[in-house]
Amino acid sequence: MARDPNPQRIWLTGATSGIGEALARRLLDDGHRVALTSRGKAGLERLAKDHDNAMPVPADITDRASMQDAAARIDEAFDGLDMVIFNAGTCVYLDGGRVDTTLVRDNFEPNFFGTIHGIEVALPLLHKARRQGARPQIVATSSASAYLALPRAEAYGASKAALSYFLESLRLDLAHQGIDVSVIHPGFVKTPLTERNDFPMPMAVTPEQAAKAIFEGLSARRRDIHFPRRFTYLVKLMGILPLRLRIALGKRLVRREDDDASTPHKEPNQ
Repeated sequence: MARDPNPQRIWLTGATSGIGEALARRLLDDGHRVALTSRGKAGLERLAKDHDNAMPVPADITDRASMQDAAARIDEAFDGLDMVIFNAGTCVYLDGGRVDTTLVRDNFEPNFFGTIHGIEVALPLLHKARRQGARPQIVATSSASAYLALPRAEAYGASKAALSYFLESLRLDLAHQGIDVSVIHPGFVKTPLTERNDFPMPMAVTPEQAAKAIFEGLSARRRDIHFPRRFTYLVKLMGILPLRLRIALGKRLVRREDDDASTPHKEPNQ
């Protein structure tokens, strides 16, 4: 594979599984200097093996102090950042209309606040790169579920919708400071996060296909990177239907109580 003639300094979270791992391998093969973050040190070291352009940086995205320490290490090694890709997250479903604040927090802590922690500590490094002449970019993984309310996704979808809104608003405030913001809205991807889903996943793609779509979007500096497009355009279309039709379609997707396993589904995306 040809190496990028203009390697960038990149921080990637959620780097040891699914989309994150596929992205990490491609970034490293392309010759970029990549700080790789997940909670597990062993997984990071395996991923970084044989890559002198990889920097394992274990951290807990839900812990602000941990992310501050990670950013300080990266700044010392890289002297700034050209791009951050905040990909780490999780999915916890709420079953049968039962609301549990703990389960809601289990979604928001990594998906929303974990990304906010990362942006907060990375911004000084991005501004430094801007002063050095770069055009830095913030990238974060949301979900196609942010486009449309779905059953059982009250907490997960809300965390991703909140993230998308935050980033789209931040984009406006950072535009005049020379920092771009891109939001990734994937459909179903075959990862450890989704492999235990007990429902059909139409048009699901592999992590490698997801990484390819993300790279194409990043190369074009697209603000909204969504894929597979046949699926995401359909979800977007459903999201703008009249409320009565959206409710009717959504109700058809609700599982009956006697079909429900009645156990929360929680998978890490790390």
